[in-house]
Amino acid sequence: MRDSSSLFQSIVWMFGAMVSFTLMAISGRELYSALDTFEIMLYRSLVGIVLVLSFAKYFGTISEINLRDLKLHFVRNIAHFGGQNCWFYAVALIPFSQLFAFEFSTPLFVIVLAPIFLGEFLTKERFLAAFIGFVGILLVARPDIGVFNWALLAAFFCPIFFAATAIATKLLTRKHSLTSILFWLVVMQTIFSFLCALWDFKIRIPANEDIPFLVIVSITGLTAHLCMTQAFKLAPVTVVMPLDFARLPIISVIGYMFYNESLTWYILFGSLMVFLGNYINIKSEEKLEKNDRV
Repeated sequence: MRDSSSLFQSIVWMFGAMVSFTLMAISGRELYSALDTFEIMLYRSLVGIVLVLSFAKYFGTISEINLRDLKLHFVRNIAHFGGQNCWFYAVALIPFSQLFAFEFSTPLFVIVLAPIFLGEFLTKERFLAAFIGFVGILLVARPDIGVFNWALLAAFFCPIFFAATAIATKLLTRKHSLTSILFWLVVMQTIFSFLCALWDFKIRIPANEDIPFLVIVSITGLTAHLCMTQAFKLAPVTVVMPLDFARLPIISVIGYMFYNESLTWYILFGSLMVFLGNYINIKSEEKLEKNDRV
């Protein structure tokens, strides 16, 4: 049984994750007018190489980097690259609350993809969770057949790419350490970003006023996931996940106060349905784990 100290520490770690994700969203929006998404990813990945190698040297894990399963690393990082570019494109053009609601649907897409790539069963509970979550996504998106919105389409594909990334990551963690996975992440992302950034035959150098935002985007991307990992270690998923969803009202208030974004009922209700779908999925996983132990 978890003690109150572990729960408090988990809350603190989740607060760190919320701050990191929020700062990354704000910084990504501020950078949009100065750099395209490929350039943002390029500079972010270059900083990432320095950070990953520095941490690996400090913790003595550089020897864990190897050349095995490069094809799987490639597939994972193509998916992650697609998801991150969709995210940075959408974050500047649609309300924060709408994008974050889409992002929270990532586990629901994992439910759909896992039977295909991981051989997991699609149970009735998982199907129900996915169905409720996708109805929520439709409410959040409110697609207008007569008006095509590239940013909304990017936001929709964002969780699909992230779900594919999660599945590939699960396969990689069976044989590779975190250091190896992160190393190939930043290296391959640098290559992908550089090649794509040349689409207009020029790569813009960030202005002095853009550098702080680039540093924030680079660091918060790492700290957000580290904080969430620590939070999941200290408390049950059923406790941590509702804390993670607190990001939505926080970022919505920031969007309302500083970017004149409206907070509509369909985004709120749709987000609640996405949350409910995720919650049903988590309870279903707990039930399956309990049955496996019996």
